[in-house]
Amino acid sequence: MVEDRRLGVLRAIVEDYVQTHEPVGSRVLVERHNLGVSPATIRNDMAALEDAGYIAQPHTSAGRVPTDKGYRLFVDRLSTIKPLSSPERRAIQHFLEDAVDLDDVVDRSVRLLAQLTHQVAVVQYPSLRRSALRHLELVPVGDSRLLVVIITDNGRVEQRMLDLEDALAEHVVPELRARLNATVAGRRLVDLPEPLEQMVSAFPVADQALVRRVIRVVEDTLAEATEERIVMAGTANLARSGTDFTQTIRPVLEALEEQVVLLRLLTEMAEDSEGVAVRIGRETRHAGLAETSIVATGYGAEGDPVARIGSLGPTRMDYAGTIASVRAVARYLSRILAG
Repeated sequence: MVEDRRLGVLRAIVEDYVQTHEPVGSRVLVERHNLGVSPATIRNDMAALEDAGYIAQPHTSAGRVPTDKGYRLFVDRLSTIKPLSSPERRAIQHFLEDAVDLDDVVDRSVRLLAQLTHQVAVVQYPSLRRSALRHLELVPVGDSRLLVVIITDNGRVEQRMLDLEDALAEHVVPELRARLNATVAGRRLVDLPEPLEQMVSAFPVADQALVRRVIRVVEDTLAEATEERIVMAGTANLARSGTDFTQTIRPVLEALEEQVVLLRLLTEMAEDSEGVAVRIGRETRHAGLAETSIVATGYGAEGDPVARIGSLGPTRMDYAGTIASVRAVARYLSRILAG
């Protein structure tokens, strides 16, 4: 009972501080929240929360503010996620459905999430390592060149030109295209080497050298394109939160410039949770992000995401609203890629 009451006091402090950016005192809690106990009891609960490290007093005669530990307890015990309004859901669907290709989908998603959360939005580009191949197209270009087009199940497209020593035989390309697609369709990239090797033996010996060259181009292209990258939007939103940082936002901006930092963080968060994961303050394990929090989740096939999407802002963020926005955009993004 006492624990539940103190959690209610902590929840009220977090919600007020997120809204006002002012330290919260016991009098304010009494006036704004129906906690069902006396002011003296609230003061005692606040003292207990402070002793436990959940709240802190920034300066003498001030109210209290949540600590990273307090935010963590608040998020872990968050019982309700703010539902998006019907207009918000329709806007997300309409905005993303108008996308013309994968690059446009990713760009629209990151800009939309930044607008919804008023924070920095981060979208990890779909990983080829976790993708399956949808289609391979072979296009003869003249007599001795072959354009190889690789399309993954999430819409990613890679193209390579193959220069040949001899002129292409007319019968080879259609047969190779058909056999390749029968072999690769729906398979993940890591599962392709053996089936492709078996496919080579189905061709006449005279054509096997060409078949191997095409397969090598496919494998090399996928190996080259496995470098992870992210797209960001809303960095300017940090300027509006400048007072949330002890000195300046420069360390945060410098950390954001190092994409490897965010990629590592998103990868670690994927290992932490299959759903929505939250890292708060020093949990990010990067000095430049010590005064920020990031909310992230996967997108792609359910239970088997191809990449992550998230929102980063000061620790004084609307966690419930941010979680709802990140989850909603991820779901719509997944549906579009699946379609």
